[in-house]
Amino acid sequence: MSIARVPITLAISEYDHVEDLVSGRIPVEGVELTPLRMSVEEIFQRFSRAREWEASEFSFAQFVHLRSRGDDSLVGIPVFPSRVFRHSAIFVRAGGRIAAPEDLAGARVGVPEWAQTAGVYARGVLADEYGVDLRSIDWVQAGTNEPGRTDAVAVELPDGFRYERRPDSSLDAMLLSGEVDAVVTAHPPRSFERRDSPIVRLIKDHAAVERRSWERTGIFPIMHVIVLRRDVHDAHPWVAANLLRAFEAAKAAGVRRLRELTASRVALPWASEQLDALAPLFGDDWWPYGVEANRTTLEAFMGWSVDQGVAAAAVPVEQLFAPQTLIRSRV
Repeated sequence: MSIARVPITLAISEYDHVEDLVSGRIPVEGVELTPLRMSVEEIFQRFSRAREWEASEFSFAQFVHLRSRGDDSLVGIPVFPSRVFRHSAIFVRAGGRIAAPEDLAGARVGVPEWAQTAGVYARGVLADEYGVDLRSIDWVQAGTNEPGRTDAVAVELPDGFRYERRPDSSLDAMLLSGEVDAVVTAHPPRSFERRDSPIVRLIKDHAAVERRSWERTGIFPIMHVIVLRRDVHDAHPWVAANLLRAFEAAKAAGVRRLRELTASRVALPWASEQLDALAPLFGDDWWPYGVEANRTTLEAFMGWSVDQGVAAAAVPVEQLFAPQTLIRSRV
């Protein structure tokens, strides 16, 4: 007699390190998986509003925001499909008065949302690494390239923060006109993408700066997390751990492709050699899942989230994730 598998629909963007899972080459034990491929913007907006599917890629900042306010409708799985160092997320006008991160003290700075994960990290970097008082900045919220964007979650900024909403304009337009001195955003302003653009990254050698930051702090920013609806977790508590195991296997398959020497499985010259160069910096697993391997990053993010009002209070990082995913069997 065949045993019915639990139907789970998973919404996730396109990543090589999850390809073997969403394609079905790697199954999830006990689960009938239906993948939905969409942009992260669509996934986040639809799932945050309507919880249309059982499992989802989700904004880490929005997840922390909800859990810190007692909303436990989502259960985290410590799988982090997107990680990006965010020294590169600050944009300015070339030749303007902002020439270094320290110059942002007292400036007027645009953000697409206060609880955008990239912004939490970038503001944390400004405060901790460059000594910028975040309360000295006039923060302006608007869509990066289109007017009308609003905060996805309602945040209450701590005392002393100034935050103006501008639904009538875009960050791109205000940066070009000089209404704001800088923009902090995950998605670059449209003007930055033009070859003749006057918009540039504030930290031009950001990769080298980010490398030094990693060596000093051990923080590799986590942007997105996989979450499971609470009703599904409560009905089938084993699903979270089985999903984690399948994501781990898919990641291992993606790494094998990167290391392929007989044929180029990814369109990146010297891919295997670039991976070898990462070993002295990151060790054997440069994209770890699980809580313990990411504790430094998770706890730093929680601290910054509280300082910036994204989180109402600190939550122990273990409490963000399904208990079953915290157990690692050893032989």
